[in-house]
Order: sequence, then C-alpha cells, then structure tokens
Amino acid sequence: MKTMKPIGVLLVMLTGFLPAVGQTHSETIQRELVFEKKGVANTLMVLNINGNVKVEGYAGDKVIVEVRKSIKAKTDQRLQEGKEEIQLGVIDRADTLILYVNGTCSTFGRLNKRRNWQRKFNGWGYNWDDQRGRNACEDRYDYSMEFTIKVPSSVSVVASTINGGDVEVNTVTGSVVAENVNGSIRMKEISGATQASTINGSVNLDFSGNPPADSRFYSLNGDINANFRKGLGAQLAFKSFNGEFYSSVDEIVPMAVVLEKTDRGGEGTRYRVSGNRYKVRQGGPLLDFETFNGDVYLREK
Repeated sequence: MKTMKPIGVLLVMLTGFLPAVGQTHSETIQRELVFEKKGVANTLMVLNINGNVKVEGYAGDKVIVEVRKSIKAKTDQRLQEGKEEIQLGVIDRADTLILYVNGTCSTFGRLNKRRNWQRKFNGWGYNWDDQRGRNACEDRYDYSMEFTIKVPSSVSVVASTINGGDVEVNTVTGSVVAENVNGSIRMKEISGATQASTINGSVNLDFSGNPPADSRFYSLNGDINANFRKGLGAQLAFKSFNGEFYSSVDEIVPMAVVLEKTDRGGEGTRYRVSGNRYKVRQGGPLLDFETFNGDVYLREK
C-alpha cells in the first residue's frame, strides 16, 4: 500500500527552491493641461510603449491626464531606479500636446530619419538607437504606463502603444490616428478622417458620422469591423492575403482599375495598378481596408 508521505516531503523540498517574488511599485500620475493656442489644429499625441491608451472626448476645454505607473524588479535597488527614471513626459507645442514615456533607455524627440510610420506622428518618436549604440536599450526592470485621458471633443488625436495594451479612442470629432503592435484598436462615436493600424490585434470602429476625408484601416493578424452611419457614400479599396470582405450594404459596384503615379526621384516615373476598388452609392472619400490574416466587415447602422 502506497503512502502520501514522500509526496508531501517532495513538495516541501521543491518549495524551498522557488524563486523569490519580485518587488513591485504602483502609483498614479495626474496632470491637467491646456492648449495655449486654441483652434482647429489642436492635437493631442500620446505615444506609449507598454500599456493601454484610452482617450475620451468631453465638453470641457482641458486635457485631463491620468497615468497608472507600474514598476516590477528583482531587487529593491532596481525597483528604486524604475520609480525614479520612468516618468510622464510632456511636450507643449502651443497648439499640440505630446505625452510620452520619459526615462527609458531610448530618447524621445524629433527624429532625423523619417520612415513612413513616423510621418503619421509628425516626425516625433522614440530613438531606439540612442547614444549608447544600436540595440542598447536594456532596462533593469519592467514597467508599464496606463494612460486614461479626457480631451475636448473637437481635438484631433494621435494615439499609439507597442506592447501589453490596447488603444481606445471615443467621442471625438477631429481626425484620429491610432497605432498598435501587440494589441487591438477600438474606436466609438468618432466622425473624422481616421487611420487605424495594428500588427497583432483587431480593429473595431463605430462611427457617429461618416468620415469626411480619406481613411485607412489595417491589421496584419486580425479582423476589421467597421460600422458606419446609414447613407454611406464612399469609394472602397480592399486587399488581403488570407481574408475576405463582407458587407451588409447592397449598393456597392466595382470601379475601373486605377493607375497611380509613384515618385521614383531620379529613376523616372513608375505607375502602380490599383484594383479591388468599389463605389458605395454616389461615391465619396476613399476607405482603404487591408489585412493579411483577417476578414473585413463593413456595416451600416
């Protein structure tokens, strides 16, 4: 007959070899900001690295910022480093407010090399190849910053994160640019020109007013769900490798192939053929949908 005693002894022995629990710290950062120069160009930019970004429009005239900062480290010394180094960064450009994560081993500011994705951020971003050399960004602790922000509803919004979070923008009438890498994008009650792009996640859009200008929606590994107001008039473009396009709108007809001119500098002129274009009713702004492993669902409500 077997006894349970050896198992109990084994569990006790294994417990002694478990690693120690890491040190953690959490705090909430709160700020109230205003646009020194008020006007139609007012823009809020939130460029996060680790964590969620949520932006909500409201009827006030201030930008109300709340950031939940979390630090995790294996020693008290490293925890203290994280507490001191990781801070909320703010750049005030009079008509534009830029929020970012300050204190990382990468610097933030104007970038000399503007790649395509950086143009969406007006040239602002993190310089991952800082003065310590390429790929030198090695933090001695883990951190996250969870942004929750209220903005005047007419403000344009640029919001992004990279790891461990989603991007959410609600109740704004200005233009919206939302970027993510490992997470989803969600927008509700929006009505401006919109760009939404993520690598690993879905894109979910709910328009309170149909976009007045060209808009683009992209997901590499995820579906795109777009709800527009009834009576949508637009051009549609769709491209996917493993995805399909579905729509509840009946009045969609194919358009002729478009020949687009591309700039090749001193190498001459090059043309690109753009197919898979359609017209919704009378036509209108271009709504460009692209996936790799994901479907597109277009609905009217």
